[in-house]
Amino acid sequence: MINTEIKIAIGSDHAGFSYKQALLEWLPNATIKDFGTYSTDSTDYPDFAHPVASAVESGEFDFGILVCGSANGVAITANKHQGIRAAICWQQELASLARQHNNANIVCIPERFISLDEAKAIVETFLTTDFEGGRHANRVNKMSC
Repeated sequence: MINTEIKIAIGSDHAGFSYKQALLEWLPNATIKDFGTYSTDSTDYPDFAHPVASAVESGEFDFGILVCGSANGVAITANKHQGIRAAICWQQELASLARQHNNANIVCIPERFISLDEAKAIVETFLTTDFEGGRHANRVNKMSC
């Protein structure tokens, strides 16, 4: 079960809008900030990925959720931020490993390639899986430039 005290930043481009809206309705009564987009009108994914990444990087939010068609654009954009480890996840196991081994703090969902039920399961797994630390902490510490 997702901790209701968690703070989540969420955003999408037009290709991820419908899943973002569904996730907003599905997520628990946690502190959630929607960084847009707010319609299916064509948009540029960096306009939403950068604010979500900045909000997580600053510590204002614990985790981020980004949704776009393939998840590639939002992941590449978010990972430009030093304190961000954004992971593209299309299966629950990837979400679990991204948290356990990489201490990922943003999950990137590819709306065009998975069902909404899969997206929900991935987000739940991501938000409820702890970082294992240990040998993985050493590796994560080597990621920053």
